[in-house]
Amino acid sequence: MPPPAPPAVPTPRAAVFGALECELQSKHGIGVSEFEALERLATSEEKCRGTDLTEAVHLSQSATSRLVARMEREGLVERVMCEMDRRGIFVILTEAGLRRYEQAKPTHREILKETLTFDD
Repeated sequence: MPPPAPPAVPTPRAAVFGALECELQSKHGIGVSEFEALERLATSEEKCRGTDLTEAVHLSQSATSRLVARMEREGLVERVMCEMDRRGIFVILTEAGLRRYEQAKPTHREILKETLTFDD
């Protein structure tokens, strides 16, 4: 019988992601993907299509669609038709979504600062 495998050591990326996920969820009721989507919408100078969010949150198109649907149910975003191209859909940040982003941003930045600071 082979010896048991050593315990998995989390990579720095996994440690940062885990800390962000835990704090954002417990303090603001959103995960990392929701935060990344809210940040893209809050900081974009143009309206965002679903494909823009797919790039921002690093999820598949179908996973991003489910994410947007969940955020829409929570009142954080709205989907609106593109007036020029009726096939196009824009995702718009609501006032509630902007508030949630503004509340969560300091937590996000603090966790990044804590987890990415290296001591010599």
